[in-house]
Amino acid sequence: MTVLSTISKHQDIVQLAYFALIIVSLWISEVLFANNGLIHKLKHSRVNLLFIFTALPIQLFMISIVLLISLWDNRHHWGLINYIPFHKSSWVYYISLFILLDLCEYTYHVIMHKFDFLWKFHLVHHSDLKVDVSTTVREHPGETFIRTCFLMLWVFLLGPVAGVLVLRQTFQTFSNIVAHTEFRLPRRANKIIGMIFITPNLHHVHHHYQLPFTDRNYGDVLSIWDRLFGTYAELDRQETIYGVDTHMELSTNGRFRNILKVPFQKLERK
Repeated sequence: MTVLSTISKHQDIVQLAYFALIIVSLWISEVLFANNGLIHKLKHSRVNLLFIFTALPIQLFMISIVLLISLWDNRHHWGLINYIPFHKSSWVYYISLFILLDLCEYTYHVIMHKFDFLWKFHLVHHSDLKVDVSTTVREHPGETFIRTCFLMLWVFLLGPVAGVLVLRQTFQTFSNIVAHTEFRLPRRANKIIGMIFITPNLHHVHHHYQLPFTDRNYGDVLSIWDRLFGTYAELDRQETIYGVDTHMELSTNGRFRNILKVPFQKLERK
């Protein structure tokens, strides 16, 4: 049994351990180097980390369905990947699907912003008044369900094997966590790395509390889609204010129970 097949068979446990390791490491780094104070950090993180307990059961259950769809696709030779030239080459196969899945995630993210019903769930993530590594897990269980349903659709349409999903999730997890960290890259490094990948500098722009910046830098791992489709933007750190202009009250977005109710309340657009 190969290492990749072993990981594929137990990918839920492996991915959870990987996710936890990065989160904890960066959280400790933020405590040590971001100068926010441990008490304040704990108070902010506690609210966000509670979302793990609402999202995790949904994620674990639905990812098994994703894997079944992947298995069906490959048994029936179904999916867009089968029409890509030289797809039987491992390099072409993995790189093509990685790029296509990233485009799908970009598409999903745009859709979540453009339809009010979906935005009401997604704004829970955006409503955090302080973006740090714990913001990564601030996802309403309703969005967890919606996001995984979209993943089922992308897997059905593209036809990746489980190994591709493991590879993709590994890169995606690392990218998403790092993008939410308080640390920013030096300007020159951000210019170079940001030509291809989403950096904390770029993703923080997306968490600015007002349009048009809230609708910029939708990229998941790659920044090329934002550049290609005209949704790319930059904003200096001192000009970036986190949150959503319709939900800036700490009493609403700083308490777990109140945050869970947000998608079921009347939506205000500014």
